[in-house]
Amino acid sequence: MKKVVAPKRLAIAVASATASVFVMPVWADGTEETVEQNAIQVVGRAQSLYRIEASSMATRTETELEKIPQSVQVIPNELIEDQAARKITDLYQNIAGVNAFSYSGVTFRGFRQDEILYDGVKGDPFNGFAVPQLFNIDQVVVLKGPAGAMYGGADPGGLINYVTKKPEYEENRQVEVAIGNDSFFSTSLEMTGAANEQETQAYRLGIYNASEEPFRNNTDEDNTIVDLGYRFDFSDETNLVLQYTDIKQALGGARLRGVPVDDNGSFLTDINWNHNEAGDFQDLNAQVVQARLKHAFDDSLQLDLTTRYFQNEELQNYHEPRGLVDTNSDGIADFSHRQFRNQKRENEGISITANLVKELSVGDTEHVLLFGGDWYRHDYKANLRTAKQQSKDGPVPGLDLQNPVYGLTSAADYSLDTLTPTLQDTRSDRYGIYLQDQIALTEQWGLTLGARYDKFDDEDRIANSSFKDSDVTYRIGTTYNINDTFFPYALYGTGFKPQSASSQSANAGGPFEPETSDIIELGVRTHLLDNRLALNAATYRIRRRNILQADPAGDVNNDGTDDLVSIGEVESNGFELELTGDLTPNWVATASYAYNDARVKQSSEQTRNSVPDTDKFANAPQNTFGLWTRYGFPAIDSSIAMGVDYVDEQFSLSGQRVKPYSVYNLSWQTEYQDWLLQLNVKNLFDKEYASSGFLSRSGHFPGEPRRVYLSATYNF
Repeated sequence: MKKVVAPKRLAIAVASATASVFVMPVWADGTEETVEQNAIQVVGRAQSLYRIEASSMATRTETELEKIPQSVQVIPNELIEDQAARKITDLYQNIAGVNAFSYSGVTFRGFRQDEILYDGVKGDPFNGFAVPQLFNIDQVVVLKGPAGAMYGGADPGGLINYVTKKPEYEENRQVEVAIGNDSFFSTSLEMTGAANEQETQAYRLGIYNASEEPFRNNTDEDNTIVDLGYRFDFSDETNLVLQYTDIKQALGGARLRGVPVDDNGSFLTDINWNHNEAGDFQDLNAQVVQARLKHAFDDSLQLDLTTRYFQNEELQNYHEPRGLVDTNSDGIADFSHRQFRNQKRENEGISITANLVKELSVGDTEHVLLFGGDWYRHDYKANLRTAKQQSKDGPVPGLDLQNPVYGLTSAADYSLDTLTPTLQDTRSDRYGIYLQDQIALTEQWGLTLGARYDKFDDEDRIANSSFKDSDVTYRIGTTYNINDTFFPYALYGTGFKPQSASSQSANAGGPFEPETSDIIELGVRTHLLDNRLALNAATYRIRRRNILQADPAGDVNNDGTDDLVSIGEVESNGFELELTGDLTPNWVATASYAYNDARVKQSSEQTRNSVPDTDKFANAPQNTFGLWTRYGFPAIDSSIAMGVDYVDEQFSLSGQRVKPYSVYNLSWQTEYQDWLLQLNVKNLFDKEYASSGFLSRSGHFPGEPRRVYLSATYNF
């Protein structure tokens, strides 16, 4: 039978299949794949390249996943393309144990988290309230649980790392156009290939723009990304990759809060309702420069050095909900007080990370030794002005929930220049050194030992205060290969996270001790039915201490700063199950289930938790489930896919119920010569639901109604 080669597609169809695809890290592939003539390219590729064989995220060395004693999940570029995901929120349903909290923040194994890494280092250009885009992202890698031994201060639920697209020598050029309801329109151009005849230099050029008018009143969105890269191969042993990214994100009618609900989680008005005026906005301008140098001294000794610099400026003018009122005494809130916030935030950060890896044999054991260090400096400035609501003798009017009348007021009516701003100016320095030994005790049995020393130095230049401290974290893990079918592992690790520099102010009750955490995790990875079925399971217990919460008493000392208090200890227990199977040569299915129970175990006298009258954490559903199945039609080079996402009951920060929901999705793909046509339908049955909750005054975040997208990608 004749063989054909299916070219790798670099297209990012700018639509959301939003199916619950959970990646089983089993197999990896290169840039091409050989398939039978009667096996269509779209389906054949999905069955192989969704599975990733190795990752450097957990150990900073390229390691087979079966030899990593910790849960790691990889979402590859092929899955991002097939789901047509365009922003990180489109991918949360793919990650077991993760669900939306607010903006780009998530609940990760029961804990709220915001921080992310790029190429394994700090420097998030979307730092703040912007939502990261995926145009220049090749993989999303998720390391679950505290990761202090490798990455220092971080959230205990885990780390999300974006692997950026790099220049490649294999030539790929493509242009894509996508349209959809809510006035969605996007275009993109991506080109990469050799820059000289000797193929010692390569380039990457990416340009992307997408605009839409989402379902909330007064909102519009425009994203533009220019992504450039250049690679120098000075020799077979040494290469340098330079990257530059320019990001512009303009969100009209933002910063966007939720829609008010009653205590049972039912919306009090239409989900289109928006507390903001048409002139409100949230604008982000960011630039990133990154350089990565790799050098191999010999086959057993390698060095890599990464420097990343970013800066961003975020401007926000928006009306903030400040309380609900029942104006007609019928027992149902129908009016929202509002204040107006004029805010400017500036972030600037630089990181330097160096790793030296040595492979050696000691007796009958094989070792991969890692010695590394990193430094990160983050400067933050803010200028914040707030105009009060009319109910507190301010100029800002409220807004009716049922019959909102927009356009009667704007920033020009609030005499902002006469308001005294709140200024913030902080500098945070992080220093770390770490050592790791990956030991092959036998062909089946592996041991991973790691330790890290961190020092942090925070300065509040407005309060003229500083806080310094240090900590040591470590990790002990083991893996075992049982007959190449079952790969159990066990882990104990610790982590810590310094409190933010602004939280250390004496006016807020500081300084506060850093958060600390630890994890016990047991898991097994499996290859079943001649590798047609992959089943991964993990159970864990995470303990987290010294979490800061707002003091219910507010500004205790009447010094203009709301006070903070520390919750003593929170414990998160959970179980995760991920399944992927090739049911037939043309039929693939994936499924995932996650259970989590996070509760306050020890508390301060002032407060037990931000969720009133309970020891549970906000936006932490106990059960989530996802299923995605896809069938190919070889005769017409097409495939159809359907999926369902289920999220259990949650509670908001104010203790209001967030109802459980199920959302169904549909996708169709067709390839013809150099074209790829893709249709995606999100929320197929147009279900009304809330993805997460916040405060009662700001409401729940409504999920998107039905969205339909059509994209066409041409490779040339």
